Amino acid sequence: MISQFILSLMLLFVSGNTRKIITAISDNQLQQALQIAKPDDEIVVKAGIYFGNFTIPATANGTASQPIALRGEGKVVLNGGTIAKGYVLHLTANYWVIKNIELTNGLKGVMCDNANYNLIDSISVNNIGEEGIHFRHFSTHNILQNSTTTNTGLKTPDYGEGVYIGTAVSNWQKITAGKEYTSDSNKVINNHIGSGITAECIDIKEGSTGGFISGNYFNATGITRANSGDSWIDVKGNGFVIDNNYGFKPEGSMLKDGFQVHCAVDGCGNNNVFKNNQCEVNADGYAINVTLTSSKGKVSGTKVYNNNTVKGATKGLCNIEVLN
Repeated sequence: MISQFILSLMLLFVSGNTRKIITAISDNQLQQALQIAKPDDEIVVKAGIYFGNFTIPATANGTASQPIALRGEGKVVLNGGTIAKGYVLHLTANYWVIKNIELTNGLKGVMCDNANYNLIDSISVNNIGEEGIHFRHFSTHNILQNSTTTNTGLKTPDYGEGVYIGTAVSNWQKITAGKEYTSDSNKVINNHIGSGITAECIDIKEGSTGGFISGNYFNATGITRANSGDSWIDVKGNGFVIDNNYGFKPEGSMLKDGFQVHCAVDGCGNNNVFKNNQCEVNADGYAINVTLTSSKGKVSGTKVYNNNTVKGATKGLCNIEVLN
């Protein structure tokens, strides 16, 4: 019953619409609120630690004009209980705004499956067994901004990405009978990723297109080269703009190149743009390394501009022509 867990229920008039405010102060209250949320509802989570694996179901969709809000008030921590299994927050719905929440102690931090048009803002993800934040299963048009991800890959360093967009081709057959697996038009803006990221800070998988990666700070402390994770960003998708990011490699990191482009599926890894990035590589590779040919196919259409800056990369800015 709703009355068993809503401690505060107010009706506010916002732009002429009636908004329901649901205040939760316990694990069960929060979980139930996520299940019943309707367009224009706001779930306010009071300061405290909330234990469990929390799910926003596909039935709890907002709309473009009336998104559903999940907001922490004070220091709110969602604790999954173990890095061995489970998602701290599993988002499978559309048009949510998620703000001011810390997520910790799960196999994965935030998992987005078939989740579209969501805004994830000012969250913190840390102490995670594998990847921190994952846009998966055809999740499109989402924005991750003003957030921090640290200490991922504590259980499996091979899968310790800070942010993961899409799904590797090795998983396509079992999920989509081999059909191209897309997670398109996602934006990662003004985030702090690292330290303690064991794989890439951002891994952009084959099949995903049209994303925007801008204004982020990457700290390579913790990168181990496990599963070829040896760069701040590995781009295998198409049409991504990587703009105005700052990457840093401190002493002891296993970073090889700042940014990398690869072809993992024929027709993928193409038409990506790098501009205005500051690359403090301090390693034996390039700031931007474009692998033009592999056994999977060829990379074409990469544009690297000379307003990218490089420091401490033994091989220089880039291995392809740099544009004015």
